[in-house]
Amino acid sequence: MEGKDIGKGSGYKLKDLEGLEEGHTLMIGGKEIEVMGTISAEDYTSGRCFHSAVMVSTKTSSDYAPSKPFTNPVKDGSNESGVPRDIQNCKPRHDPNAPNSIVMPRPSKYHQQMFNKSDHPVVDVVVDPYLAVHLRPHQKEGILFLYECVMGMRVSGQFGAILADEMGLGKTLQCISLIWTLLRQGPYGGRPVMKRSLIVTPGSLVKNWRKEFQKWLGTERMRVFAVDQDHKVEEFIASPLYSVLIISYEMLLRSLEPLQSLSFDLIICDEGHRLKNSSIKTTSALSGLSCSRRIILSGTPVQNDLQEFFALIDFVNPGILGSLSTYRKIYEEPIIRSREPSANKEEKQLGDERASELGSLTGLFVLRRTQEVINKFLPPKIESIVFCKPTIFQLDLYKRLLSSRFVRCCLQGSGDGSPHLVCIGALKKLCNHPCLLYKTIQEKGTSVGGEEQSFYKSLAELFPCDYSRNTVSEAESGKLQVLSKLLSTIREHSPSER
Repeated sequence: MEGKDIGKGSGYKLKDLEGLEEGHTLMIGGKEIEVMGTISAEDYTSGRCFHSAVMVSTKTSSDYAPSKPFTNPVKDGSNESGVPRDIQNCKPRHDPNAPNSIVMPRPSKYHQQMFNKSDHPVVDVVVDPYLAVHLRPHQKEGILFLYECVMGMRVSGQFGAILADEMGLGKTLQCISLIWTLLRQGPYGGRPVMKRSLIVTPGSLVKNWRKEFQKWLGTERMRVFAVDQDHKVEEFIASPLYSVLIISYEMLLRSLEPLQSLSFDLIICDEGHRLKNSSIKTTSALSGLSCSRRIILSGTPVQNDLQEFFALIDFVNPGILGSLSTYRKIYEEPIIRSREPSANKEEKQLGDERASELGSLTGLFVLRRTQEVINKFLPPKIESIVFCKPTIFQLDLYKRLLSSRFVRCCLQGSGDGSPHLVCIGALKKLCNHPCLLYKTIQEKGTSVGGEEQSFYKSLAELFPCDYSRNTVSEAESGKLQVLSKLLSTIREHSPSER
């Protein structure tokens, strides 16, 4: 049901409508309408009735297949026991009973009926201990969440997710752990879920993603291919060595034709809030790729309005909220109307109910955590203010600067234009290091006129004739002297924190 208006009518009394039952007919807007069923006021107010097709996969203990004892599948490659090799391999890749092991949820009976037509044995999927030992509790929770989403365990027929953790909570590591797990394992017969994945990211983060893979997995376990000016998509297509392709949004559009010939099992869009408009080329290009498992990473999934939120949701799980017009009618318009100052009680109640239902529905595949989850792992924050004594050279420049006519006019408020920013900038540079001020004098001493030019010229007189703007001397800055001693002490007493 999309809640689309196909006709309107009036003239019926309430007592005439109260007696309607399934199978009764009436005329509305020149059309004969048959009552096919009834819905409760609660279902209508919340908007739940318009999404009856969305079914959450239920997971009860009785749905799960019994866990099998662990047998290391890579310890002995022989087949002397006579047991078929495919049965031998139907064992967990890592020990699910080991301390601190991260075991993925087992599929329900419904999931097995849908995705295990060949009736393969159900085995535990366990995150590689090589990675698991580095994961914090919230990251383990995030991996479990992403696994359930991309496996279609949270919403029937949908395989997308939005990881909306704040910056610094390890979204990249969670995705790397998920990719590595699914490239090597699967719940049905132990067969890997994925063969190839695509990571799309801003251009400035392509190298960072490649370094993160190398940091956590090294170069031997898995090789990733990062597209840049020297490494083209065609090289990735021609080589069977790579399982992960990292590409910027801009390069994606340039390389769209060869990418469309590939089949990806997972697409991850970093800084995915740039897909907030479904009509832009980037969103259309990504939506056109053959892949149902899609993950958006964004610290700010809702930036401006509910339509942008719809675009993100519809990208990861197409059609789950209906069409845009349906979404606007059921959710956006009632929610916005309820927040207007002139909204009446009924409008406010309807808007609150629809907002609550929208949050409940999207909460099945949107995970948001803040910095609070890691505060308990961090030492208490200590702020110290250290006053650094300036050098004699800095003091001479400081006195000349304060005694200049340009600064005096600024303090008296009699200067023309905006000299305040010029004075503040000069003071900041001088307090950090005189060479910063010298660079400004060299660059602007001849390009400005009036009082500002004389201001820079008077300061230039104090610099030696052979002074170099490219040489930074620690002896000329009191702040650098303090910083140098501080770093030397840290290096001496805490070599592991270099």
